[in-house]
This record gives sequence, C-alpha cells and structure tokens, in this order.
Amino acid sequence: MTTNSSVRWPLRVAAGVAVIFGLLTIVSGGSALFGGPAAAAAAGDAVPFVLWFNFLSGFVYVLAGIGIAMGRRWAVMFSIGLAVTIAAVFALFGLYVFQGAAFEMRTVGAMSLRLVVWVAIAAVAARYIASGKAGDREDDALR
Repeated sequence: MTTNSSVRWPLRVAAGVAVIFGLLTIVSGGSALFGGPAAAAAAGDAVPFVLWFNFLSGFVYVLAGIGIAMGRRWAVMFSIGLAVTIAAVFALFGLYVFQGAAFEMRTVGAMSLRLVVWVAIAAVAARYIASGKAGDREDDALR
C-alpha cells in the first residue's frame, strides 16, 4: 500500500517547479518589458506578443503551482490550459517567423522549454489530482 506522502511527492515537485518557473518568468519578462533602454537592447529582437504573453502567464504559473500544492482540481485545468495556450502562442510565433519577421533564437528555446515543462506539470496534476490519487478530502467545496 502506498502512503499519502509518497503519492504526493510528484505533486510537490510539480508545484515547486511551477511556482519557481513562474517567479523567474515574471522577473525576466518584467525586466525586459519595464527595464528601460538597456534591458530592451539586451532583449534584442524579442517578439512583443510573445514577451507580453510570457510575462503575464508567469502570474498564472504561480497560481497553478499553488493550486497543485493544495491538490485542487481547478489547478489541473489551469495546467492543461497553460500547456495548450503556450502551444498556441508558440504556433503563432512560428507563423510570425515564417513571415520573415526578426526574432531571437533563444525565444525558440524558451518556448520549447515552457511547453515541455507545462505538459509535464499538467500530466502530473492530472494523474495525481484529477484521478483522486492525491489522497485529499473529496468533500472540499473549493475543488
């Protein structure tokens, strides 16, 4: 028989990654957006809609991470929604690049990393929260 604490460790890791990733995203996006001319120059050919999406989604990353840590079912939907939305923005970015617009190659890497991380977080959340394996009370009205 598996104990509750051994079942919850994947959720704790996923929640920690989500919150840390979100905070780093907010800091890096915020500095690129609001850091002045030097930060704008360092950002290079950053794509504005991708930059704004990443900055704003950082707040949702933190919220999703907190929900995952609490074992909330809504956090599963947030995580899946983030993965889907990241994929959509990545596809729009690809279309933007295909049209010949200037971009930074590091954006491709960053968006790839974001997508892989959120697909993994969503999978963990779905497996352990949506399936009821988290071992939390089922009568919680906020689920």
